[in-house]
This record gives sequence, structure tokens and C-alpha cells, in this order.
Amino acid sequence: MARSAKAAGTPRADRAAKAAEPGRGGRGEGGGRGGRDGGRDGGRRAGAEVEEAVDGGLARLTPDRDRPRAWSLFLDGAPQSHVDLDDPTRLTFDYQRRLGHVIDLAAPPGRPLRVAHLGGGAFTLARYTAATRPRSTQQVVERDGALVRFVREALPLDPRARIRVRTLDAREGLAKLPDDWADVVLADVFDGARTPAHLTSTEFLTDVRRVVRAGGLYAANLTDGPPLAHLRGQIATAAAVFPELALVAEPAVLRGRRFGNAILVASGLPLPVAELTRRAASDPHSARVEHGRALIDFTGGARPVTDADAVASPAPPPSVFD
Repeated sequence: MARSAKAAGTPRADRAAKAAEPGRGGRGEGGGRGGRDGGRDGGRRAGAEVEEAVDGGLARLTPDRDRPRAWSLFLDGAPQSHVDLDDPTRLTFDYQRRLGHVIDLAAPPGRPLRVAHLGGGAFTLARYTAATRPRSTQQVVERDGALVRFVREALPLDPRARIRVRTLDAREGLAKLPDDWADVVLADVFDGARTPAHLTSTEFLTDVRRVVRAGGLYAANLTDGPPLAHLRGQIATAAAVFPELALVAEPAVLRGRRFGNAILVASGLPLPVAELTRRAASDPHSARVEHGRALIDFTGGARPVTDADAVASPAPPPSVFD
């Protein structure tokens, strides 16, 4: 991906990424079947893979041979998203499932939410929200206009869903949202396989907090590997803006044994840590939740990142995609 503020361009270091490759049919979660996504043909059915050059590289949609209307999105060979048009509640990738837990815990089941998605990818979590919380109002910000067109043509969004897509840089799109607008802000933004520097700072998170209502949730998909300097810095940065934090990741990632995904959750009010912990532990690839004093200690004295010293997240090792 050659442009900044790309969505879901992270290396999906989670083992579940391989479950979404053709013929693997990953394990899903969700309390029921969502409505079929709409469009002129109701969405592409399984068949040959489709690819197209987009602003960030070569996008490819690969069919899931085990499910007739499920697809994986790759960008320059890196797995981005998995979408099941027949069941949008089925989240295959581990990081998407953990972000789904945040959406589930943001309000009582079924209650509509206002959700801002920074990064679009294949709109997996926007589709999930629309299926589990009908009448939700959602804003998706995705800079790669060619990727948006490719995905919307091949995997149309349900026309009944209240999903608006803006082709803007994530930070520019965030700045256009009103104060206290969102119940949830999700950030899954990558330039190639790295989070852009301008989305790692206290200035960025201060604007996130402006948009999130009191008691609302912010969740970000982060990636890092040994020695976890980026991840520790991102926790310190979030702690400078939000009083309540939690981090969800597999133990091997938290111990610095391998490169992988970590979900940072933040709020102005206490988080539903007990339920988040239960859900993360019950996932097919169980994860641990760190919070409170233990999470602050995890930073190891890292300092908050500002725009003046921000750098992109580290690139993954080549073995991540093997």
C-alpha cells in the first residue's frame, strides 16, 4: 500500500488469517445470521478470484471454497479482511473478532450505535455492526478510493444499512465528525503493513476523544513484535488521553515472543473488563486482557508519542505471511 491511512492493511499475524485462505474456512462467532448484502447481483458468488490495481497496490478477492459467498481480501499478498455475505456476523480473523467484542459490549444487545470506522478494508466490521445492531448509523473513512470502488462493486453493502463511506485520510475524516458523536470509534488503518505515524500521537487521540461520547469506546488494531517498543509507546500515548485502558492480545504477543496483533481499548469511563476477558479467553485462539496497574507497568516507562516525534509502526518480518 503506497498511500497513508489505508484500512486493514496490517499483517494479520494472528493464526486465524490462514483460516480465511481458500479452502480453509475459518471458525466464526456471532449470535445469528445477518441479512444478505445487497447490490445489483446480491453480491459476488464463489468462483475465480478477482484482482484489481488500487491506490495502495494490488487488491485481490479470493473465494472461500467452504462457503459460497465468503471472500478474503488481500492487498499485495497481505491478508486484509474476510467477509461472509450470507452471515456478516461471522468474524474469522482473530483481530476482527476481538474488535467485534468491543462493538458487542458498547451497549445492550441490539441497540443501535453510532460507529466511526477509521479504515474500511472490506467493511467487515461495518457489516457486522449493521447485522447485529440494525438501524446503527456508521461512518467509514477510507483513503483508498479505488479500493472502496473495487470492494463495493464486488461485495456490495446492504443498501438498507446506514453506512456512509468517505474517501479521506483517517485523521481528516475524524476531524469532520461532531463532538460526542460516536458510541464507538474503531481504528484499523495501515499504510502497507504499518500504521501511519500521524495516527499514533496524542494529538490524534485527543481528536478521537473529542468525537467519542462520554462512556463511549475507542478500539485500535495495533501490530508489533519484540521488543514491543511501539506497543508500549501506544499504551503510554493512550493513557495520556483516556483514563481507562485495556489491551487484548495472545500471550505470545504480550510476552514479546512473536509479531502479532493487539487490540487497544480506551474510554473515559470504566471498561467492561470482566466480560471482555471472558470473551477473549473463549475465542478459538484465546487472548489475554491486561488493564489497570499491570497495563501501565507493561509500558516500562515509555513516553507518550506526539506529532513531533511520531513514527510509523514497525514492519512485520517476512515470516508473518509464510
